[in-house]
Amino acid sequence: MSLSIPDIVQLLSSRATTWYGQEAVSQLDHALQCAQLAETAGETDSTVVAALLHDLGHIVGAKQPADGPAGAEAEAMPEKDDLHQYVALPFLRSLFADAVLEPIKLHVDAKRYLCAVDAAYWADLSPASKHSLVLQGGAFDAAQVQAFEALPYSQEAVRLRRYDDLAKVPGAPTSGLAHFSQTMSRVALAPQLG
Repeated sequence: MSLSIPDIVQLLSSRATTWYGQEAVSQLDHALQCAQLAETAGETDSTVVAALLHDLGHIVGAKQPADGPAGAEAEAMPEKDDLHQYVALPFLRSLFADAVLEPIKLHVDAKRYLCAVDAAYWADLSPASKHSLVLQGGAFDAAQVQAFEALPYSQEAVRLRRYDDLAKVPGAPTSGLAHFSQTMSRVALAPQLG
């Protein structure tokens, strides 16, 4: 099943309002902050959309967690990697080009890459990101670093990753979904209704 832009807006509006794992923001706040950081940095519309949708895999088909801080505290740290960077791709493939999809697919590997090439990067990760890094395979080795650097869109994924890490600020002001819906429409492969 493919998603349309109205479908994505509906998903984000209804299913992303719960806490974002162990972080102090909702999934929606995290997505909007990430997109806002990308837009403010002057990224292309495609990279802004990738930033907005990079964690959509956590939402598509996921069980709804408890609302609010108590739910976040009660939610245990995951015991295995959910591979969320791949989950949403089949739903988005007919809607967006690789300039959107590849940074989404690579944003977890970008964390593993940054841990390998930037000694200070790991220290700045949130506890939840450090935990998920272990589940995702840890820092890359030298061969993995070289292979990652050769991939198309790897640098966009690294920038997206840095926005991802910064997009966890309670109450940070952002543009709303209507604004980013227009951005999605500009990069969609076909005109969208709604």
